Amino acid sequence: MSTVDSIQLKLCDIQGRLFERSSAYASESFIREFMNSEVAEHLDSPYNKLQWMGEEYLLDELKDEKVLSTTGEKYNPEVLYWIGYLYRYWACSRKEKSRKIYRRAPAKTMKRNYPAFHTFDPELAIDDLIEISRQRH
Repeated sequence: MSTVDSIQLKLCDIQGRLFERSSAYASESFIREFMNSEVAEHLDSPYNKLQWMGEEYLLDELKDEKVLSTTGEKYNPEVLYWIGYLYRYWACSRKEKSRKIYRRAPAKTMKRNYPAFHTFDPELAIDDLIEISRQRH
């Protein structure tokens, strides 16, 4: 586990806003597609120009790469922001790839735990999500 610096916190916010903007799409599908995308892979790397393109550009890049469904449950934008922010914080602090994080904590898990965890320090929320993942397997 490493300390998340101010630049990484900005990336967390960008990803949170990207997820928040995704509220027009089916949330579970969007989250799955994003976390398994090349866009997320670029964000996982130590430095990539995509990291600084902003959430609108990232959404366009994702739409070029994946087919985003509008059919399905759409999560509240606040929930989406928290999920996006926490996933990126997890990637930065634990040096884990988005694909692996998603396998451990898929969209349904994140949504189910939002009411209890969204006020937690991100490190504590991640620790608890990892524990939940261990209990599932």
